Amino acid sequence: MSNKYHVVIIGSGLGGLVCGYILSKNGLRVAVVEKNSLPGGCLQTFVRKGVKFETGMHYIGSMDEGQPLQRYFKYLALADKIKLSRLEKTGYDVVSYMGDRYAYANGQDGFTETLSRHFPGEKSSIQMYIHRMEAIAERSPLYSFRNMEAPYWLDTTNMQIGVAEYIRSLTGDERLQNVLAGIMPLYGGIAEKTPLYYHALITDFYNKSAFRFVGGSDIVVQLLCDSIRRFGGEIMTGMPVTKVEFNNSGATGVTLLNKEFLQAEHVISDIHPAILMDMMDTPLIRKAYKQRIRSIKQTLSNFTIYIKFKKNTVPYLNYNFYHYPKNSVWDGHFFYMHMCDEPDQKTVRSAVLFESMAWDEVARWKDMPRGNRGAEYEDFKARKSQQMLLNLEKQFPGTIRHIEDYWTSTPLTYSDYTGTLEGSMYGILRDKNAHTQTFISHRTKVPNLYLAGQNINAHGIMGVIIGSVLTCGEIIDINNLTKQIKNA
Repeated sequence: MSNKYHVVIIGSGLGGLVCGYILSKNGLRVAVVEKNSLPGGCLQTFVRKGVKFETGMHYIGSMDEGQPLQRYFKYLALADKIKLSRLEKTGYDVVSYMGDRYAYANGQDGFTETLSRHFPGEKSSIQMYIHRMEAIAERSPLYSFRNMEAPYWLDTTNMQIGVAEYIRSLTGDERLQNVLAGIMPLYGGIAEKTPLYYHALITDFYNKSAFRFVGGSDIVVQLLCDSIRRFGGEIMTGMPVTKVEFNNSGATGVTLLNKEFLQAEHVISDIHPAILMDMMDTPLIRKAYKQRIRSIKQTLSNFTIYIKFKKNTVPYLNYNFYHYPKNSVWDGHFFYMHMCDEPDQKTVRSAVLFESMAWDEVARWKDMPRGNRGAEYEDFKARKSQQMLLNLEKQFPGTIRHIEDYWTSTPLTYSDYTGTLEGSMYGILRDKNAHTQTFISHRTKVPNLYLAGQNINAHGIMGVIIGSVLTCGEIIDINNLTKQIKNA
């Protein structure tokens, strides 16, 4: 087999696989190169004692007919092949704050009416909020499918307004301010930094409709890989890239750990941009650019407990649960959700419990071998697990006695298996106070080197797919590509 390709893609996360699908579908010879033994990045799943757990992608939105993600899934040949379970329309997300629980209902009217029961004097503010979230999202051409002739458009206004700042301007009710910010774990938000734009995209995405994968998110990986291979592309696993090679005018390909060279007309990186910087030695990339990329702060990581329940003992929760123990949702949380194994599920076999965690809390063990980081590390995990499970028990009494077994992961685990810097859940921290410094374009100064993944455009399944379309539009005709997607 020849080692010459039209495109080599570094990394097989969602961004890499979507790029691989688009480009191979359009007749290019593509190789997706993955350092781990399995493709998929944050879409990977794993099995412990007969039950499956998702690692990153736990639920999706906008999958009803004609909605944004459903239209992309049609183009990617996914829509008719995956099984989904709809989350509760009258409360797909439930925010627990200061002793009360607040449901997010699907649809603008449902959202407004449901929250207005708790805040009867704030109905107009709630309505204005959910309308504004949709308006911001709809202005993005590749989200709304409007004006796709000019798909690269960035809402700079809403990049420079903070989430907390906007919500405070909407209502003086501090309780409502916190409830409206209740999905912040979905983007690793920081009150005075995270731009309103990202909050709006995620809010509207799930408000349209919300679903879990039946049987796990890895089905997306399997289907995309099958399509790429069917179109003639290659997916190489267990193949770490050590260096991107250049000549005087551009990238020429990549060198693998085994010294094999893959020649390419174009290179796409789906790995963290800061890690990519260490693979490049060329005057085409300025030192100032490398320093800027390396200096951007990362969003927080998570400590996660993967729970296996005794069979037929715990009722299935058809919603996601966010609990905030302090006066501000920005000061800590835990996030709890069940896995869906089958349609019309009655009881649950597995669940995940998350709590945000900074890299600094585990950094002292980072150089110790994976799977054998010592007794102190294991003790740290055990104490953290006990605390989190006791907190869960307070919210759902009787839960602990039904736990058959559980496993844990820390930011170190996440960094090991997904390759994110500092185990970050959502990559770089976008900062409305330093918008230009924390925004990374899919383009680089090298004319045939491009970026993809959650650090480009926006994170999450929708943000990454849109970013991949923008990236591929630099290699193939963007107008033809957007027509393909629109007509799928």
